[in-house]
Amino acid sequence: MSATTTTVAEAAHGLGLDWNTTDPVEVRRRIRAGRFHGHTGALAKGYVQANLAILPADYADEFARFCQRNPKPCPLLAMSEPGSPHLPELGEDLDLRTDLPSYRVFRDGELDGDVRSIEDLWRDDFVAFALGCSFSFEEALIDAGLPIRHWRDGSLCPVYLTDIECTPAGRFRGRMVVSMRPFTPADAIKAVQITSRYPRVHGAPVHLGMPERIGIEDVERAWQGDDPVVEAGRIPVFWACGITPQVAVRSARPPIAITHTPSHMLVTDVRNATLSVG
Repeated sequence: MSATTTTVAEAAHGLGLDWNTTDPVEVRRRIRAGRFHGHTGALAKGYVQANLAILPADYADEFARFCQRNPKPCPLLAMSEPGSPHLPELGEDLDLRTDLPSYRVFRDGELDGDVRSIEDLWRDDFVAFALGCSFSFEEALIDAGLPIRHWRDGSLCPVYLTDIECTPAGRFRGRMVVSMRPFTPADAIKAVQITSRYPRVHGAPVHLGMPERIGIEDVERAWQGDDPVVEAGRIPVFWACGITPQVAVRSARPPIAITHTPSHMLVTDVRNATLSVG
């Protein structure tokens, strides 16, 4: 655990913050001021981080139904009013246009690039969706003494596109994206038990072992994120991933859509503990 704590502390230090007293409001303000552009996983210990999807209003109802029909990859935490860049239930001093370190922009379903602010792109008809993120359950795993390799070595969690079809809703459809963490069989059982208590941040895994059964040909070659190391005696454990909406956006092809850049999340004022159901 010491190596993990060191990595977390170093990331917080990059914001000029003490890991033990990191305040989500202060994190967002520093991101807003352009003082931090990195991955957010190590920041604001104890607080929920969220995936983000922003769409024109005439796509919003269909996307909300997509989330309702696919709660594992798209657990909906909050939805904005049309044109509002705020989600007061997630934080009072929160501006969706500036408070993520990096945003991903899609035009007509095609990736247009990543930007550090979307103030110039904001429209009066935008509706924003905040979706649960695995950073919350990873903290619970770490607190239980389970090793998370990518936290320990500072790499990105490996992510894969599966052959699991999501339930379509209107123009939104596509295959589920999953994230993977390798565990010993005994630790995998503990991980299932722990994450089952957090259904609003993806909940229990969708698959254990045998990656070929969900369309992953080579588990050591990630679709996104960093390639993993699956050590002898460990099995790959797969959770639904909040990058799934980006696949659905490619299918729906709205004229513009904005998401978080993977691992560059919205830091909220909501405590992780409040999402636990057991």
